[in-house]
Amino acid sequence: MNTIAKPRLTTSAMIASIAAEGQRVKVAPFGKALVELAANRPEVVGMTADLAKYTDLHLFAQAYPERFYQMGMAEQLLMAAAGGMAKEGLIPFATTYAVFGTRRAYDFIHQVIAEENLNVKMCCALPGLTTGYGPSHQATDDIAMMRGIPGLTIVDPCDALDLEQAVPQIAAHKGPVYMRLARGNVPLVLDEYDYQFELGKAKLLRDGNEVLVISSGFMTMRALEVAQTLQADSIGVAVLHCPTIKPLDEAAIVEAVKYKHRLVVVAENHSVVGGLGEAVASALLRHRVQPAAFELAGLPDAFLDAGALPTLHDRYGISREALAGRIKSWLV
Repeated sequence: MNTIAKPRLTTSAMIASIAAEGQRVKVAPFGKALVELAANRPEVVGMTADLAKYTDLHLFAQAYPERFYQMGMAEQLLMAAAGGMAKEGLIPFATTYAVFGTRRAYDFIHQVIAEENLNVKMCCALPGLTTGYGPSHQATDDIAMMRGIPGLTIVDPCDALDLEQAVPQIAAHKGPVYMRLARGNVPLVLDEYDYQFELGKAKLLRDGNEVLVISSGFMTMRALEVAQTLQADSIGVAVLHCPTIKPLDEAAIVEAVKYKHRLVVVAENHSVVGGLGEAVASALLRHRVQPAAFELAGLPDAFLDAGALPTLHDRYGISREALAGRIKSWLV
């Protein structure tokens, strides 16, 4: 039997874009949206911990150098200073990698920012399994950590459209926000579904009779891809996108699950511990809603391997092919 050899992956595949070859993308949607927002909002400032280029904040720095603050490799200082600026009436957008912004600066976020409900917007790149550089850079537990902070809003956008529309809305929201950030060439998919981001709201992107996938982040993109794949097998897949993890749109989730006898799958680019899956399960239990079956399609409770992203996405079940296979196995 002849098989088509897969191309050999190089080191660059460890930091590859999550966009598939030939997929529509937008370049630096976060940076561009922040520049546009700041044109009419002089109180918006940009701050980073030596990662402006790698969070697309360099565009803001070029447009508004007098409103840009490079804090160096000091995430605790970044968050503490952002809290101080918010106390003076500014709206700081603080960027770094998700592992550094959460693990290294957690106490400062908790005590300096959240306890006083300060207007700081923390936008953190490389969430979940979006880098192959191993556990030191893979923020597979960031949502679990941040969900426990009272009053903190958590946003996990799917694509470039989600990001663009989220920026002005989190700026308008009074209080601290943690947003997972996609940078560089970001896929564009939601514009095909008549989608508009609304902070705190989940959106049903498509319906289907056999499976309901509740998802956030780029796993919504994966869910939409899987829905197309399984359509060929006459398996109808509904997709409910939850870009706001906290506060969770429990009403939309309950409405999508109740009275419908179908498999419910929660797909997330995060550990199965403490993320969207457990939040959804808790909501359904408290509302006394029981799905026909319930499964978590997240990352395992483990320190993940280093390697090429496509390989890791297959290994941990979040690639298009792997997710489709998992869902089919759960339907048996």
